[in-house]
Amino acid sequence: MWSICKKELNQFFSSLTGYIAVVLFLLINGIFLFLLKDSSIFENGYATMDQFFDLAPWVLLFLIPAISMRSLSDELKSGTFELLKTKPLKPLQIILGKYISILLIALFAIIPTFVYVFSISYFSSSGSIDTGGIAGSYIGLFLLSATFASICLSCSGLTSNSVVAFLLGGFICLIFYFGFNAISKISVFQGSFDYYIEMLGIDFHYKSISRGVLDTRDLVYFFSVIFISIFITKQKLYNQ
Repeated sequence: MWSICKKELNQFFSSLTGYIAVVLFLLINGIFLFLLKDSSIFENGYATMDQFFDLAPWVLLFLIPAISMRSLSDELKSGTFELLKTKPLKPLQIILGKYISILLIALFAIIPTFVYVFSISYFSSSGSIDTGGIAGSYIGLFLLSATFASICLSCSGLTSNSVVAFLLGGFICLIFYFGFNAISKISVFQGSFDYYIEMLGIDFHYKSISRGVLDTRDLVYFFSVIFISIFITKQKLYNQ
């Protein structure tokens, strides 16, 4: 499993494309957080990371599909996945190796944003910020990234075309993140099923954890989506 993970990481960072993707993630968030008037913390007047945690999922909606789109689709296109099956590895080890590599790359992009926390704390008039809320938000961002990664890996295993895998992964992640929340706002569901429909979306659970409280229901939701996505990937690749 770790050999697969290492191979994927080396492949991603063997060219400038991998570094550019990570730098763009940091650059976009940095611009919105510090430079743009409507979202800048300097204009907001409060020492908070709320703007970053509101924006980051939308950037990850593009970053993670871009990271994962070649993971399985290129293997299927070139026929090397059949060769990979002959290796002394269990099917789940191969899939998890690729999944963990995507997650590690996402973490590689997220970890440098800790600089934003120290910067905001430094510029704060009191010299302190809501560390509990920020810690909860980072946990939520990690779980969100893990969920996006599992969905996008599954999409990469559905097609040999990496562009299709990127578009499909981005679309499904968008539906899971924002789609259920939008559907719950439809008048026909208001006052009856709106709350339950909203609970099906990632955004609901992401915001819940971002309050600084780890609710078992939120953890069960994230791990369930990850498990189902990886299960679908395994079934598609090894039972066809």
